[in-house]
Amino acid sequence: MVPTESSDASPSADDESSDPRTQAIDRCVSLWEEMASTWGINRTMAKIHALLYCVERPLNTDQIMERLGVSRGNANMNLRALVEWDLVVKTQRDGSRKDYYRAEKDVWQITARIIEERKRREVSPVRKRLQDCTDLLADESNSIADRPEDVQVLHRRLANLIELLEVFEGVTEVLLPLVRQEDAAQIEQLVDFAKTLQNANAK
Repeated sequence: MVPTESSDASPSADDESSDPRTQAIDRCVSLWEEMASTWGINRTMAKIHALLYCVERPLNTDQIMERLGVSRGNANMNLRALVEWDLVVKTQRDGSRKDYYRAEKDVWQITARIIEERKRREVSPVRKRLQDCTDLLADESNSIADRPEDVQVLHRRLANLIELLEVFEGVTEVLLPLVRQEDAAQIEQLVDFAKTLQNANAK
């Protein structure tokens, strides 16, 4: 179970079971861990982020290890990743040499950073590597139209994937500023417009 942040010491089992706040934090951490595998995110990274998001005060590595039952190496590795994603900030506390970590609490900013990082780390590199694959099939000296049929078919399939990723990148570029500005009204309009298009295409 995950204790509250009011003390470094773990409360007793009886205290935990009678503390709704602790139970809520426990369940949130567990939920984030479960969802992590579905989203392709490191489970420990998700647990640490959920814990830091829920607690009020920054926690140090020892506190995180104790509360989540993770090793120091695992905690350090995932804290570094969270800092790199700009989801967690490393801070200092007067009178302590330890590093403390606090999570961004604004859900809009969290969403924007996750979208941006996944685009930068996953979508854009995949698109570039797919482009490298298509470049093997045709270049300036060898037009794809002059290549064998099976090569042309493969080229079209790869081009379709690239086009899809480019569309996703375009949507991300449009959506990110709205998320950063917490412009729920504009986002809702985009969603409504997308639904309208979907319904029109379904007819």
